[in-house]
Amino acid sequence: MPRPYASGIVPASADAVWQVVKQYNGLPGWLPAITASEIEGGESGQEVGAVRRLTLGEMGQVTEVLLTMDDADRSYTYEFVDTGPFPVRSYRATIRVAPITTTGQAFVEWWAWFDSDAEHEKELTDTYSNQVYAAGIAGLVKHFGG
Repeated sequence: MPRPYASGIVPASADAVWQVVKQYNGLPGWLPAITASEIEGGESGQEVGAVRRLTLGEMGQVTEVLLTMDDADRSYTYEFVDTGPFPVRSYRATIRVAPITTTGQAFVEWWAWFDSDAEHEKELTDTYSNQVYAAGIAGLVKHFGG
């Protein structure tokens, strides 16, 4: 099963970055590929079981459900409910924010596991690693003035 991954350093404290990242409906504020987000299930949109529908510009939409929200670990995990334009059978991802104790900055890492036909694995791994996760981390750097 492929495991796309990206990581980076954000010029802000882990707590400050987590306050932005943990807003389950807040991706359009820092992830360039997401043009809109709407909570469809869950009272506040922050609790486990919350469902968000993301608009991916001209690519369409994808629906995700929040599986875990861990403030102590500064991470959350979600999975596709509706895969939208992606040719996958399953997809589960985690984003995590950790402190860099020597500099006071944040280390952000984002990864997933997905299942698809072998012919799509390389392209999807590249898409998720670079166009989603790395682009999102770069968006966080920009958000925090880096």
